[in-house]
Amino acid sequence: MKKTLLICCAAVVLSLTACGIEAGQTANGSNQQQAMIQFKDFADRKLSFDKVPQNIVALSNGETDIIYALGGTLVGRPASTTPLATKAAEDVQQIGSAHEVDLEKIALLRADVVLGNNPMNTKDVPILEGAGTKVILTSANSISEIEKQIELFGKLLQKEERASELVQEIEEKLKQFETAADSVKPRALLVYGAPGTYMAALPNSLSGNILEMAGGTNIASDYPSLQSYPQYAQLNSERIVEANPQLILIMTHGNPDEVKKGFLKEMQTNPAWSSLEAVQQNKVEVLPADLFGSNPGTRIIESLEYLHEKLEALQQ
Repeated sequence: MKKTLLICCAAVVLSLTACGIEAGQTANGSNQQQAMIQFKDFADRKLSFDKVPQNIVALSNGETDIIYALGGTLVGRPASTTPLATKAAEDVQQIGSAHEVDLEKIALLRADVVLGNNPMNTKDVPILEGAGTKVILTSANSISEIEKQIELFGKLLQKEERASELVQEIEEKLKQFETAADSVKPRALLVYGAPGTYMAALPNSLSGNILEMAGGTNIASDYPSLQSYPQYAQLNSERIVEANPQLILIMTHGNPDEVKKGFLKEMQTNPAWSSLEAVQQNKVEVLPADLFGSNPGTRIIESLEYLHEKLEALQQ
């Protein structure tokens, strides 16, 4: 596999080098072409393009959604266990994910640019750049970061006006929820995991940010973060019982029924959990994976609406 990848990368480098000389040469043979698109990514890396890239690869569903919402297209997208919001992306070549990138497939696609995660895909930058592919690193740990992604990709595609429209739509939705900012905010616990492994989502996670913006109170807001996953914390049964959440929401990439069943079973090992208002009122639910399992892109509006409705129902 490594040998094949090196051969593919070498072929791509030679091809791209030849094309670059041809495109950049002037009548007298000098290369004076200037970059028309310049910006810094979320890792503070400077990037420049002499034209709008045509062969774009996205490593997550959020970036896939944003590119198509801006009017662009992809040659490579992540494998997904949830339905894609954009039908046009369904037939696009799958290239693994941000967690497990298929570098050989990306090389064969002759990608101009790969949209990766900061810091998860930092390790993949050297080999991708060695194959002539530029890498843009972004992240989506808050609604604000998703808005910045939209603006950055708008520059990349030269679709700044459309990007501004999409960001404005998100801002207008947030303003709708600000009117209820002084009302009592329902207490909620956000749990991320799979059978046997569960973590509490903190405010610095995307789901935690959505919860607060939608009008809820995160009972785990002051839990100490995990070193390996700083957006999450270890579940603390005593503190959860003390806070008495009115709503427990579970996020997962796995089978939602199995995850909920496993979580309820784990709760039963501690009788104190049965006293929780969320348990007594049957308010333990699994969130839609396409809206909460990862970055939903421009569909963040749907994520906000979904959670806001759940919270409002508790106050009726």
